[in-house]
Amino acid sequence: MASVVALGNFDGLHRGHMSVIEDAAKMAKRLGVIPFALVFKEHPLEILTGKPQVCLFNKDSRAAAFKKTGVTLCLLDFKDLKDMSPEEFFDEIIIKRMGAKGVCCGFNYTFGKKGAGDAETLKKLCENAGIEFSMSPELDFEGKPISSTRVRRAIESGKIELANVMLGRPYSLKLQVVDGDKRGRHIGAPTINQKIPDNLVIPKYGVYMSKTTIGEKSYLSLTNIGVRPTIYEDAAPSIETHILDFDGDLYGRYVEISLLSYLRPETKFDSLVQLEQQIKIDEKKVRDLANRVRERKSKTEN
Repeated sequence: MASVVALGNFDGLHRGHMSVIEDAAKMAKRLGVIPFALVFKEHPLEILTGKPQVCLFNKDSRAAAFKKTGVTLCLLDFKDLKDMSPEEFFDEIIIKRMGAKGVCCGFNYTFGKKGAGDAETLKKLCENAGIEFSMSPELDFEGKPISSTRVRRAIESGKIELANVMLGRPYSLKLQVVDGDKRGRHIGAPTINQKIPDNLVIPKYGVYMSKTTIGEKSYLSLTNIGVRPTIYEDAAPSIETHILDFDGDLYGRYVEISLLSYLRPETKFDSLVQLEQQIKIDEKKVRDLANRVRERKSKTEN
């Protein structure tokens, strides 16, 4: 097997990560080989420190995101590789296992035991092996480097538009639809319910304008992230989405929810009637926002 290998943590697939992925895809096309991204199954810091790491993706969301890039995701076990020197990792994994004809990484990439190797180390190893090498430079936004930490903090603070700019796409989660209490049907707003996996970043509680993708089709939607205080006293945080102009049973399916805009904080209403009224207000706001976006896009295209 011959390949081009993209190297990095790729824990957020933000614009900085995507520059490496895109370089690998272009190099692979030029060389006539398959592009791969080498990613650890578990976050290295989780293994090294024994502490859970808050992630931007669950495994299904990450797989879905990589599928869209056209670069094949290759999962490695960090426990098996953490004691390799940079040279051993290069020889055993990049050359022998992957058959690499080219390697791409970011400016701050490190590898090998205790991060002993960096991008310059990798460049020299590639030169000695006679294979191509490409390093993506630092990518800044608002005067600071784009990083998974910045994206995560933006999501946690409800600044979803800011997170989406750094990601280069809407922040999305692909999760299984689970059975709910079906209360939404009684107030004219049926919803799908999804549990937030452990160690996944939790967006700021509140109501979001969102896009729900079912198969190949996308729908405008309203997503509430939080504990639903109007209905429950002490509930675990969850994702509840009202899909506009859709009627169907999605229980058990994996559905992708993309957050587009933060509308308002989660609120405890005095009654379900008040909640129903607010949902209608939220729905109108979302439709109006979507119409304005379409109008601006139409004017730009014309």
